[in-house]
Parts: sequence; C-alpha cells; structure tokens
Amino acid sequence: MTVQRFTFNPFQTNCYVCHDAGEAVLVDPSCHTPAECQAVVDYLERNGLRLRHLLLTHGHIDHIFGCRFFSTYAGMGFGMHRADVPFLEEAEAQGRFFGVPIEPPPLPAYYLDEGDSISFGHTTWQVLHTPGHSPGSLSFYDAAHGLVIVGDVLFLDSIGRTDLPGGSLPELMQSIFQKLLPLEDTTRVYPGHGPDTTIGRERRHNPFLTGAFPL
Repeated sequence: MTVQRFTFNPFQTNCYVCHDAGEAVLVDPSCHTPAECQAVVDYLERNGLRLRHLLLTHGHIDHIFGCRFFSTYAGMGFGMHRADVPFLEEAEAQGRFFGVPIEPPPLPAYYLDEGDSISFGHTTWQVLHTPGHSPGSLSFYDAAHGLVIVGDVLFLDSIGRTDLPGGSLPELMQSIFQKLLPLEDTTRVYPGHGPDTTIGRERRHNPFLTGAFPL
C-alpha cells in the first residue's frame, strides 16, 4: 500500500492519496486552485488508479476545498462523521472569516463512525472516532501496514488546536490517549499538517503528552 502526500492551499494542509492494487482512497481533498486539483488528477492517471473512496478526517475549511471538484471528477460522494456536517454547511462563512474563497461543498453521501471499515485493493482501514479538534474528527487506521491518518488530532511534537467551534481539550486528550497512543510504537502517523511521525516518538517526546508543556 502506497501513501502519497500533497500539501495544498494557504493553510498548507496535507491531502493523501493512498492506493493498493490499482484502487485509491483520497483523504482530505485540500486542493484550492485548479492547478492543485490537477496535480492529484495527474498522479491518479499517471499511476492508473481508480478512486474507490473520498474521505474527510473532519470538516474544517482547509480540508474541504476540493470536495466539489473530486465529487464531480470521481462521480461519487464522500464520507465523513455526521457531527462535522455543520462545518460544510457554513463553509462560505468560514471562507469569508479567513479571507479565502471557497465553492460550497456538497454534503456527504454517507456517514462514518467508530468501528466502520474502508476497503480498497487488498487493504482495509478501521475508522476511529477521535473528537476534540472538532466533534466529528476521524482517524483511519491500517493495522496491516502500520499507519494511521489522523487529520488535525496529533502532530509531530504537537496536538490539534481546540479553540475553534466544537473543540474540546478534554475530548482531544481522551482521543489521543485512548485511541491513538495504544497503537504500536512503530505505527506511522500521517497528520493534516506537517511531516509524518510515529506513535512511539510522540508518546516519548511530544511535550503536550509527556507533561513537559502544561495544558
């Protein structure tokens, strides 16, 4: 299974194309310009990939810019947690607040929650509900390949912000300590911003998790 990361838009948000045996999943279509969206299309077509799923880790504006483009391109809707749908409904207002225009995204075609699974190629992901950064934040865990895509829940040496609407520091810490840190130390963590890391590294060195940085 291959993970290809793109970093797009003024917020420098990661978008992931994950593929196995010719089938692909697109997580967080953050592309903001036609050129950014085309970069993903070029990758898909160059590698002969068929999109099986469009997924959102959460509904914040920087992760959803390309939702309408890729829903049209792939001829399919996307999946997310229902608790974050209000962010999509308020996307234009978010855009005005941040000074970044956005085309209104379509609403999700289906909802995902804890315990659901996503399959493509020979790969199956487990859906984890990891609220705190937003009420409907999801993580996608691939036990066989030792990786987890976490959106804005956990970062290299940091954690997700909780000062946006619907954020909760207690929920975020609960998500991290009960859902993510129990994973194997070698599990590679792919966040919504910045470089990837591992569960073991963050358990040992993340100042927000070790108590070095008081919350």
